[in-house]
Amino acid sequence: MDVRYGVAASDKNPNPLPLLLQPLKIRDVMFKNRLWVSPMCMYSSKDGFANDFHLMHYGQLAIRGAGAVVVEATGVLPEGRITTDCLGIWKDEHVPGLKRFVDYAHNFNTAIGIQLAHAGRKGSTIPLRMYGKHPTLTVDETEGGWPQDVYGPSAIAYDSKYWTPKEMTVRQIEYVQQAFVDAADRADKAGFDFVELHGANGYLLHQFYSPLSNQRTDKYGGSFENRIRMLVETTRKVRKALPEGKPLFVRIAGSDCVEGGWSVEDATKLTKALRDEGADFIDIMTAGNDPRQKVAYAPGYQVPYAAAVKAAVPDVLVGTVGCIDSGRQANEILEQGKADIISAGRKYLRDMSFVFEAAKDLGVFVKWNDQYERSRA
Repeated sequence: MDVRYGVAASDKNPNPLPLLLQPLKIRDVMFKNRLWVSPMCMYSSKDGFANDFHLMHYGQLAIRGAGAVVVEATGVLPEGRITTDCLGIWKDEHVPGLKRFVDYAHNFNTAIGIQLAHAGRKGSTIPLRMYGKHPTLTVDETEGGWPQDVYGPSAIAYDSKYWTPKEMTVRQIEYVQQAFVDAADRADKAGFDFVELHGANGYLLHQFYSPLSNQRTDKYGGSFENRIRMLVETTRKVRKALPEGKPLFVRIAGSDCVEGGWSVEDATKLTKALRDEGADFIDIMTAGNDPRQKVAYAPGYQVPYAAAVKAAVPDVLVGTVGCIDSGRQANEILEQGKADIISAGRKYLRDMSFVFEAAKDLGVFVKWNDQYERSRA
């Protein structure tokens, strides 16, 4: 076993290792453990370009033992961004900046992937730095926004604070699908180990499959099969474009958390469809697509959705996230068969050494990067 940077490395370690710290191979990629960094928007880009902040941020995560780092929701088109400050991958010029921190992560034996995204009706909004300083949640053309290019499956706004989108034509749908394919090709050129399609959190691909945001009457609306068509076709096209050995992940909603909306039973059926199109891993989130959502935030609050999908589709790798703050908690979820991979977001922002902390919690020695080894407690 490779013992570099975060992989268990001691004769005194339990055998077998706690599942959380066991390696996992997906297609041609070896992940050194199963405690991953969830994609988190940083709102620190200009015209979609990565910069020194991204190198510092993702470099710090990569150096501290994470099994994988998933780069934030990255716009496949300029109008696919959430805000004016979101990262982008819609042009070839974006590739060198992304490759900088991909190469850096690889120096520390850390797998790194990118989440490809389109905000749909939730686009052209203010970035984090403008919260509390701007009179509205949205931005117009005078501030770099794109209100005329905000679109979705139907002309239904998320709520009164967002732009009302234009209903997409079939030609626009095909254009966006091709943008995902082109973005995946750029991600491959940048050296990312895997690609994740963002089909959750109320963004465009989620908007298509949820009956709350999709009221179309053509082949992309109405029935369950029609509503999932946008994501299923996109998955098929991106899988075909990627090298055979490169994993394809998809993040989906386990539920809209609104009565009459997308359900965990729907998520299970979608997972089977995505599996059949070559998706290697399904990352389960909840909510984000309707302001009426009711979410009971608590430790591991999203785990039941992943567990339900995993129980129904045991041959698919399933991930979970949501207030998972300790190694013991994370490992128990895996050992109980409720998920195959644990992702953490805000916990890593509070403590980028979460993997080291989790290993200590589980009584396991893991290799630290050489530069920091002397600080081990």
